[in-house]
Amino acid sequence: MKHHADVLGPAILAIVCCVAAAATPTTDAGWQAYRGGDHAAARMIFQQGADKGDRLAEFNLAMMLLRGEGGRTDLDGGVLWLRRSAEAGLPQAQYNLGLLYENGIGVGRSLTSATEWWHKAADQGHTEAQVELATQYFLGRGAPKDWKLAAKWYEAAAQSGHVGAQYIIGSFYEHGDGVPQDLRKALDWYVAAAKQGDAGAAVQAKDVARRLSEGAK
Repeated sequence: MKHHADVLGPAILAIVCCVAAAATPTTDAGWQAYRGGDHAAARMIFQQGADKGDRLAEFNLAMMLLRGEGGRTDLDGGVLWLRRSAEAGLPQAQYNLGLLYENGIGVGRSLTSATEWWHKAADQGHTEAQVELATQYFLGRGAPKDWKLAAKWYEAAAQSGHVGAQYIIGSFYEHGDGVPQDLRKALDWYVAAAKQGDAGAAVQAKDVARRLSEGAK
């Protein structure tokens, strides 16, 4: 099993970029301190914001506690603040809480709970959560196996530019898995993924283009 810091990755960096519009003076000051390398000050500032119910501060504090930045690692505290942020509707917190449930970090492992939190984040347009949710439906893991729902969420992530999702939904359209077979749509998605450097998608695009030129439907 991965260490919780490896599972969560650089999420504190992503949140400021992804939800900058939601930043408050407190979270902005915390980020400035964090970016300047004063993690202890950042952690204190985020704690102050979290105590006031600032969901972005709650999230950033949770990440610092889970990763042991600016002080000792505090798994219980990190889960507590992450859950509060997730319950307040922050999609990045909902996504990361899903990761904790998937890996059993600080909470009992529950793929069903992971699916529930990813669904909440996916509904708000969180791309990585959409991919995770699609995969749950595709595999029947923590959710009923449902290729139509898998296709729906892979396509949503693909539309946001996720290269892996673009390849997968291209394959779905190529083979008619969860969607009506449509080689032209398959080609469009393979080309989109190929333009982002997916070599496998480039190969599939050439094959599908050949089949279309030969009159395949």
